[in-house]
Amino acid sequence: MSFMNDKPDLLFVLHDLARQLRALADRRAAQHGMTRAQWVMLIWLERQPGLSQKELAELVEVEPITVARLVDRLEARGMVERRADPADRRIWRLHLCPPARAVLDEMQVEREDMHNLVTHGVSEPEIQAVTLALCRMKTNVSAELRARPFEKEVA
Repeated sequence: MSFMNDKPDLLFVLHDLARQLRALADRRAAQHGMTRAQWVMLIWLERQPGLSQKELAELVEVEPITVARLVDRLEARGMVERRADPADRRIWRLHLCPPARAVLDEMQVEREDMHNLVTHGVSEPEIQAVTLALCRMKTNVSAELRARPFEKEVA
């Protein structure tokens, strides 16, 4: 753990924990013949059926072509289907198919296990306080990102 002035460095700890959680999720997804990105996509489609590939790319923070390729793989496994948008035939809307349910159930078991691992030895009030604090921090960063869009440096 990185310490500054004998105190844990919040930004370092957050970054390192997120990195470790991604690595753990990668391993667990691979044990089920999936990738973490595919898992994340299935979760988003369960929560918001009918997302477009572009909307899903923004949520997953990858390029639309990456989502297209991942959807191709999920579609080949019968887990996702593309449906033309009734208002705009250029847009594909993504929907889960019944075989995705089994994968989502497996994922939920893995998520619960990871939650138990992360929160081992942490009291319920501490978990609630950390969750609330992280949500506030996320809100702060999101507001900053909206207020100051990324501008590429000009050389």
